Amino acid sequence: MTSSVHTTQPPPAAVSLGRGLDLRSPVMLASGTVSYGQELSQLCDLSKIGGLVTKAISPEPRTGNPPQRIAETSCGMINAIGLANVGLDRFVTDKVPFLQTLDTRVIVNIAGKSIDDYCQVVERLDTIEGIAAYELNLSCPNVKGECMIMGVSPDATRQIVTTLRALTNRHLMVKLTPNVTSISAIALAAEEAGADSVSLINTVVGMAVDYRTRKPLLKNVTGGLSGPAIKPIALAKVWEVSKAVKIPVVGMGGIASFADAMEFFLVGASAIQIGTMNFVYPDIGEKIADAINGFFSAPDAPLFSDYVGTLIV
Repeated sequence: MTSSVHTTQPPPAAVSLGRGLDLRSPVMLASGTVSYGQELSQLCDLSKIGGLVTKAISPEPRTGNPPQRIAETSCGMINAIGLANVGLDRFVTDKVPFLQTLDTRVIVNIAGKSIDDYCQVVERLDTIEGIAAYELNLSCPNVKGECMIMGVSPDATRQIVTTLRALTNRHLMVKLTPNVTSISAIALAAEEAGADSVSLINTVVGMAVDYRTRKPLLKNVTGGLSGPAIKPIALAKVWEVSKAVKIPVVGMGGIASFADAMEFFLVGASAIQIGTMNFVYPDIGEKIADAINGFFSAPDAPLFSDYVGTLIV
């Protein structure tokens, strides 16, 4: 009598970003566009994607900026939500139990006014199961002061990452802003301080106005521009950073199709995040993940790892 051992082969585009953040798909859903996943789970098969990045969490609840705080623009949208969130206590009691049921990796986005704020969140969440990584939001362009200050300074970035690295063994992903002189300098500072990956780009500072009323569309006047309009900027920044650091780069910014995703892999992204288009097509993450797997499953397809960063210049 013979016996056979059946093994489950990983999906063709499975990727490891290091320190326990292993993804069945290189597709993640970006913070701020899927809340805490509960509503979206009814519209998208989250088991097909690599991970979900939660809405930013701060120690205390935040109401965010006053409305109007979101507006549609050409090929995108502009927002000044202001990091509105339920706060750490309610996140743990009301949101974490659902997140623990998901068959995908959960990455918690963290924001704050000070390093101590970030420390409070990490120390509390580090005792809770079901969280694979933290994404440090050091780059929100629609909150005056606060996290934006840290995200534009290599020294401040190095300080906060060093501090948090000492508090956790979980994967640390640092989210970078394009609104700086040198994004690669910030990425290098994060890497040197112990970050496991960097994600980029966050939204681009912009504004929208109404010529008839002579008023801005946002109460905050300026906000963060996202969507297809910023994809060329995002590609350039991912290309720049991927050449500067050795840790994995997670690309985002205007991804709206399978082709967009492939472009980000080509310029050096090991994984991607889909943001604004979740509002338009709630199942876009699932569809792009399926298309990527289909591409790399073809008999003559390259290995996913061999494709990343192979732009011919």
